[in-house]
Amino acid sequence: MYSASNPYQKQPKEYWADIKRFFMQKSALSNLILVNILIFLFINLVNLILFLFSLDQSFVQTNGVSRLVYWLSLPADLSALLIKPWTLITYMFVQEGLLHLLFNMMVLYIGGQIFINYLSSKMLVTTYFLGGLSGALLYILSFNLFPAFNLNVGNAILLGSSASVLAIFAASATQAPNLKLQLFLFGRVPLKYIALIIIVLDVLNIQNGNAGGHIGHLGGVLYGFLFVYYLKKGRNIGSFFDKLNFPSVFNWFKKPKQRFKNVYNNPKPTDDADYLRKKAEEQASIDEILEKIKKSGYESLSAKEKAQLFDASNKK
Repeated sequence: MYSASNPYQKQPKEYWADIKRFFMQKSALSNLILVNILIFLFINLVNLILFLFSLDQSFVQTNGVSRLVYWLSLPADLSALLIKPWTLITYMFVQEGLLHLLFNMMVLYIGGQIFINYLSSKMLVTTYFLGGLSGALLYILSFNLFPAFNLNVGNAILLGSSASVLAIFAASATQAPNLKLQLFLFGRVPLKYIALIIIVLDVLNIQNGNAGGHIGHLGGVLYGFLFVYYLKKGRNIGSFFDKLNFPSVFNWFKKPKQRFKNVYNNPKPTDDADYLRKKAEEQASIDEILEKIKKSGYESLSAKEKAQLFDASNKK
């Protein structure tokens, strides 16, 4: 989906260095991706153990997923939802297929980078959860209201982070609609058109299979759009969620701050004028990096520029 515009071909070790640097930042975005990957590995490891001990057949439900996935996935049936209400949260971290996981994490990485550059890491986590909940709500309402789903509501389940991921991508597209991404075969395309294509494809494919998934996508997109729409008007519709302190969960892997510092090595404190000058220089440098992303894409940044951008985003 995202093509680099670098004038040179990166070596494999450079890609691994970028990946290592990304996860070593221990940001909200990297932790969200890491949690999704760890849950994916856990589910498949459990399924492998069940298979090796010939227990897998007794753990398969009529809808074709393992019992573990079934108990983590969101049911459309309201009575089933009352039995496992935790699935309103857990479903948005469950992916069985490797391609499903890779696609969702790629879109989360791209959309998340743009999101935190224009907004903040705290809002990113909130949007992930509320976008997933919005997708879940639209999915449940649709399957219980529309006659077309009457025969399927009892067995239908929803899983995957797509609604949450697309909420972040839609929020980014609403915040920076004219920011262009370099797409393979299509060239540089503004975010607003990519988001529009996603919406159209989901609407058209509701009747062609995986209706619940497409409806969930639309719920996530709708929240992402409304979040930034009202934010531009001075109202944060996700602020109530911050009180639940979910964003702090994704700071698990951050290094603890040092309680004491070596007073002998501390530099002399700067005065207000020096501080303001330094902040202005830092902001000017970040603005140059963002402008470079707009013109040439994220992959055109040097390793130093990427590290500087990560550091700046984590201070928000």
